[in-house]
Amino acid sequence: MNDDAPMPDLIRFGWEEWVSLPDLGLPALKAKVDTGARTSALHAYDIETFGPANAPKVRFTIHPVPGRDDLIIPCSARIVDRRTVTSSNGESEQRYVIASTLRVGDDSWRIELTLTNRDRMNSRMLLGREALKDHISIVATDRFCQPELSYDVYSSKQVRTAAPNRSLRIAVLSREDNYSTRRLVEEGEKRGHTVEVIDTTRCYMAINAMAPEVHYDGARLPRYDAVIPRIGSSVTAYGTAVIRQFETIGTHCINGSEGITASRDKLHAHQLMARHKIGMPNTAFASSPKDTDSLMRLVGTAPLIVKLLESTQGKGVVLAETKKAAQSVIDAFRGLRANFLVQDFVKEAAGEDIRCLVVGGKVVASMKRTGAEGDFRSNLHRGGSAKVVRISKEERDTAIRAAKAFKLNLAGVDLLRSEAGPKVLEVNSSPGLEGIETASKKNIAGLLYDHIETNVRPAPVRRRKLG
Repeated sequence: MNDDAPMPDLIRFGWEEWVSLPDLGLPALKAKVDTGARTSALHAYDIETFGPANAPKVRFTIHPVPGRDDLIIPCSARIVDRRTVTSSNGESEQRYVIASTLRVGDDSWRIELTLTNRDRMNSRMLLGREALKDHISIVATDRFCQPELSYDVYSSKQVRTAAPNRSLRIAVLSREDNYSTRRLVEEGEKRGHTVEVIDTTRCYMAINAMAPEVHYDGARLPRYDAVIPRIGSSVTAYGTAVIRQFETIGTHCINGSEGITASRDKLHAHQLMARHKIGMPNTAFASSPKDTDSLMRLVGTAPLIVKLLESTQGKGVVLAETKKAAQSVIDAFRGLRANFLVQDFVKEAAGEDIRCLVVGGKVVASMKRTGAEGDFRSNLHRGGSAKVVRISKEERDTAIRAAKAFKLNLAGVDLLRSEAGPKVLEVNSSPGLEGIETASKKNIAGLLYDHIETNVRPAPVRRRKLG
């Protein structure tokens, strides 16, 4: 040790002090100082391990304010050890050990903490001797020698952004090993989250009022912080039922069952957009074959688009260039007992549409899609091409309003540029990421995780003053 080095200022601690654990999103805690205990301890319940075996993590929840069981802060951290701790009354307990930054006044340093339920204790944290630096002086007869904090901080917006590095456990509901699913897993794991791909059709549900559950491959699924639905059109009904079950449990679902259901039914979708006064091509629907001519007159003159209600990726969409051709297509669809819409063909769009990717109520990227030569459909799955495009304020606002109408946090809104302004063709609740990421050169998966990390905060803002 250098004899000329200045000695650190002496820090006075009473037997109880206000501290914060910023890594865990806990801006104010009362800690009891106990030099008789070796390791510090933090109140925790619903303790659950997750993550890979070579880098295990633990997540838990905490009531930071004694007597306020309605105020819940979720936390997570890397497990650094698991050890047996013997309490003052001689009881031994196996506890997970984590590390966190301790902040007291203007000073901060790293400490280790064991996790245990301290519900019956007045102090949510115990500060053991290993956490006390050499230049801390304990004044056993005093309290709060360091600056005092307040539980009122949990009523502020600070608590929502206090733990930006919290690891989450996320489920991607997908039956396909495609680009979008792989990107969601890759990006989530890069951020330190645990991301699990769940085959929607292999889920089954325990439906009851007291303990609704989702099971998978013979076991109950763990508690997820968020679910990202990637529900295929062929399993929409069962997939949305699984999502409703997660909603019943209280899991944060990026897109809800209601919005996915509405987006998959073309008739429902157009009625919903009409209710919200969102521009779209003139559209008509009828059941009786006797109404064919009237149906076509409602839309306009040929050419017309005839579209199956559950069409996806351009399948089941036909361009009828003459009135006679339209009648033939309609008769054919009716012969198959298929439900369909008839729409005006927007000639000025010239086989192009614009895909706006909306995340959390913002258009984060947009691309212009052009159909393959001789094909009026611009879907990339049908050989179309895409390039980044600059959209107008009206187009941006229309895309945002459309996603909001369906209550979707992630949506691909397809627009046509017409002489009367933007017209929405479709709102996709499971938009592919490959085309939009390639065209825009943006990390769309990352922007989605930004939204998840900001919004997966089960601790609500409390308005009444805390004691």
